[in-house]
Amino acid sequence: MALTERNSRAGSGQRLIGIDAVIFDFDLTLADSTGAVVDCVNYALVRLGLPPADPPLIRRTIGLTLPQTLRTLAGASDPARESEFARRFVERADEVMVARTEIYENVPAMLEELRRRAVRIAIVSTKFRYRIEAILAKAAIGGAVDVIVGGEDVRHHKPHPEGLLHAMARLDVPASRVVYVGDHAIDAEAANRAGVPFIAVQTGVDGGPWTAEPLAIIPDAGKLIDVLDGRAR
Repeated sequence: MALTERNSRAGSGQRLIGIDAVIFDFDLTLADSTGAVVDCVNYALVRLGLPPADPPLIRRTIGLTLPQTLRTLAGASDPARESEFARRFVERADEVMVARTEIYENVPAMLEELRRRAVRIAIVSTKFRYRIEAILAKAAIGGAVDVIVGGEDVRHHKPHPEGLLHAMARLDVPASRVVYVGDHAIDAEAANRAGVPFIAVQTGVDGGPWTAEPLAIIPDAGKLIDVLDGRAR
């Protein structure tokens, strides 16, 4: 059975049926890594001889690739400088990212409920897969996720749909029976290109504009069950 509310907002009060899998973005969707990312970005900028950036500006880059982050914060750059920025970011992230990233409070219960309903769970993110695995393990929820597609697992990052297509292939679930949950316009664009309905969360800083109207816009990922049951407003 296909997703019944694909062309209407979930807030209409009608139950969504036919969902076999939910794919999530990670940063600012399932977890808050803001402090760690600010630290790592400014560490890398300073070591490139550039001034540190303001935290609100850095927060807006969360979810972008590291070269995109450097270009956003410091303007046009060459491949060698982008590579050095990425190396320095990862160098610092190896020290602080796991310790300073926290899963949002109501995410574990939401994932547990999805598992209870036999809904499969995946994560697609520009973050390294091993880093996501370590953060999930720290929160004791690593076993809740079936598939993780990290930045090292694809050639093309979001908004390219490769990550989502890869996750669906590994889950063996068609696009018609999946929803993608994320906080950023690039998540919405990736979902649109993959032919997957998109649910937007408001825990990030990017409120659109969306490529296509989200199936629903919810305060945080913990409210996903309300969307699936038609209780979101």
